[in-house]
Amino acid sequence: MYDQAAKQALEPISPQYDPWDPIRSKERHGEHRLTSVELTVTNLCNMRCEHCAVGESLTLTEGPRIPLAVILKRLDEVEELETISITGGEPSYHEQTVRDYIVPILKYARQRGVRSQINSNVTLDLSRYEQMAPYLDVMHISFNYLNADDFYQVGFVNSARKVGKETAVKMYDRMVDNTVALAKGGMFVSAESMINYRTHEKLTAIHRLIEEMGCRRHEVHPMYPSAFASKLPVLTLEQTRAAIHGLLDGRSRDLWMLFGTLPFYACSSLEADLKLVKRLREEPNVTVRNDPDGRNRLNVNLFTGDVYVTDFSDVPSLGNVHTDRLDEVYARWKAHPLGVTVDCYCPAARCCGPNLLVADMYYKQTDFTSRQAVV
Repeated sequence: MYDQAAKQALEPISPQYDPWDPIRSKERHGEHRLTSVELTVTNLCNMRCEHCAVGESLTLTEGPRIPLAVILKRLDEVEELETISITGGEPSYHEQTVRDYIVPILKYARQRGVRSQINSNVTLDLSRYEQMAPYLDVMHISFNYLNADDFYQVGFVNSARKVGKETAVKMYDRMVDNTVALAKGGMFVSAESMINYRTHEKLTAIHRLIEEMGCRRHEVHPMYPSAFASKLPVLTLEQTRAAIHGLLDGRSRDLWMLFGTLPFYACSSLEADLKLVKRLREEPNVTVRNDPDGRNRLNVNLFTGDVYVTDFSDVPSLGNVHTDRLDEVYARWKAHPLGVTVDCYCPAARCCGPNLLVADMYYKQTDFTSRQAVV
C-alpha cells in the first residue's frame, strides 16, 4: 500500500469537494482568482492519439528545462494556489523527469497543502508512477477503448513512424495492469473518456472497464476541435445529448462520474438541454465541473517559460516566468478582450458558462451574460 499518512490531514477529493472547479473561488470571492497552475514538463510522448489536444506541440527531442527553483519561486508567489496539474506529452516519458522535476513538485504541493494531478497514459514502467504515489492526489488517465484494437486505432494515428500491432497490444496490457496496480495500492485514479465519433455509442461499455480497473472516478468530456482533433468528425449536439443519456442509463451508481466542458446550460431555450441539465443535477454520484481553462488556471511551459491561459488554446502567451509573476499574467488575462467573453456566471445554476472552445464551436453569436437560468 502507498503511504497515505501525508494525505490524512487533507479533505478527501469527492463529489462534494472538487478543488479544480473554478466555481469555488468565484463563490468565495465574487470573482475568479488564480488558484490553479498547470505545468507542461515535456513535449515528448510515446503515443500520438488522434484526439490529443496538444498534438501539434509534441516533439521528438527537447532542450533543457527551466531550473526547478525558478518554477517553485513562481508557485510560491501565487497566494491562493489550490491545485497543481502536471501535463505533457507523457510526463513520465523519461525517468529523470520524474525524479528531478515531477516528484519534487509533488512534494512541494503536499508540503503546502496544494492538491496535485498528473495527466498520464500510464503505459510505461510501473515504478515511475510508484515514485509519485506518496505525494500525488489524482492520477488522471485517458481511456477511450474497449480493447487493444481500439487502442491501436486511436493511439498511433499521427505517429511519424509506423507502430506495430504487437507493440500496441503490449502497451495496452501494461496500461490496464498499471491502472489496476495503482488503484489497488490506494492511488486515486481518474479515467477520462472523450465523447466523440468513435466512442459515443460505446461509453457504457468503456465505463464498465474503467470500473473494473478500480478507478475512483470516470470523467467524460465532449471532444472539441483542437490540434490533432481539429479535422476529426464532430458530433451534433443531439448525438452528444444521446450519448450522455445512454451513459447515465447504463452507468454504475457507485462510481463517481464527472462531466466537463458540456455545451448544455440551464439558461437554454431548448427543452432537450433543460431536461439533460436537470437530470445531471439529480443523478447520484454525478457532478458537472466548470472548466478551469480561462477561469482560474494558467499553463506554464517549463522549457520556454511562456505562460498561457490554457495549454491548447490559440491565445498567445501572456507572459513569461523569467520576467512576470503568475498573478500579474493572470490579471492580463482578466483584462483581455477574450477573457471578458468567457467571464459568465450564474449563481442560480452554479454555472460559469462555456469556455473558449465551446463558445467558438456552438455559441459564436450568443451573449450568455444576457441569459437567465430556466431550471
